[in-house]
Amino acid sequence: MTDKPGGPPEDGVSAEPDSFQRRLEAREFAVTAEIGPPRGADSSPVAEKAALLRGWVDAVNLTDNQSATVRLSSLAGSVAAMSAGVAPIMQLTCRDRNRIALQSELLSASALGVRNVLIMTGDHPRQGDHADARAVFDLDSTQLLEVATAMRDQGRLMSGGELSPPPRWLLGAVENPPAQPDDAAAADRATARLSGKIDAGAQFVQTQFVFDVPAFAAWLVRIRDLGLGERCSILAGVGPVRSHRALAHLATIPGVSIPERIADRLGAASPGQLQAEGEKLCSEIIAQLADVPGVAGVHVMAIGAESSIPGILQQAGLPARSPQPTRQALRGRS
Repeated sequence: MTDKPGGPPEDGVSAEPDSFQRRLEAREFAVTAEIGPPRGADSSPVAEKAALLRGWVDAVNLTDNQSATVRLSSLAGSVAAMSAGVAPIMQLTCRDRNRIALQSELLSASALGVRNVLIMTGDHPRQGDHADARAVFDLDSTQLLEVATAMRDQGRLMSGGELSPPPRWLLGAVENPPAQPDDAAAADRATARLSGKIDAGAQFVQTQFVFDVPAFAAWLVRIRDLGLGERCSILAGVGPVRSHRALAHLATIPGVSIPERIADRLGAASPGQLQAEGEKLCSEIIAQLADVPGVAGVHVMAIGAESSIPGILQQAGLPARSPQPTRQALRGRS
């Protein structure tokens, strides 16, 4: 992956590839994690969680009003993560903004030194805490990927207006692997969606939770056969199951397949044992995925339990990362 044109931010943040980008470029196993910004006008909880992960992950995702509920913005969360010395991946959904606001948010992210953006269509407002809110969906994720790619590579807005300087990002997307390993039609649909997003400009993709590693590996064979793995880094979604209620909920999510042996294993654990068993299972899955050809890394989703992630990564046998300098240290170099 090559860096894209665009001048360095004027606030002194380095324009060099960050730790996440360098890891992907070197084709080394990358680790990202997810942080949900708080419901409140204080970014310090994000910085505190990012500090716990510093030296263990290559980047953290900052969700964009996840589950259609009002939170601190992903852009504010990204700045807070940088202040703690962790590279951010700013999530941006199409649900709440029209094309003018989306392009403005993208420009603002680049201006503030956010070098990774993950673009999503987003959940419908009816699923969140403002069910009567009007959904925008002026663009979908594939369309916005095309727009962001043109802004970066051509220095052009959708209107044709010129950008000076153009922004710079690594662009990402999400995808749901086929839930059933023997469902050829679902595999075709997932592969077609992924191909469309890569054609639109996605350079990395994070998937839904993976519990069935052999089925996921079989889907990656299809992806590699089409040459898509050479054009985009695939990070498998993983996470610890911490309650029987969470296990039941995961089984209802599109793209999540929980083999019977895993459901039985977690279901047999007592409430007091399940947290440790879920973390152990997550570490085992990460270790298995690290040996699967075509897996560029893992994306660990443990919102509300971010402190468990370093231990999970240790159990998986993954080495600690070299801590990134904090934003204040970067400014001191300018």
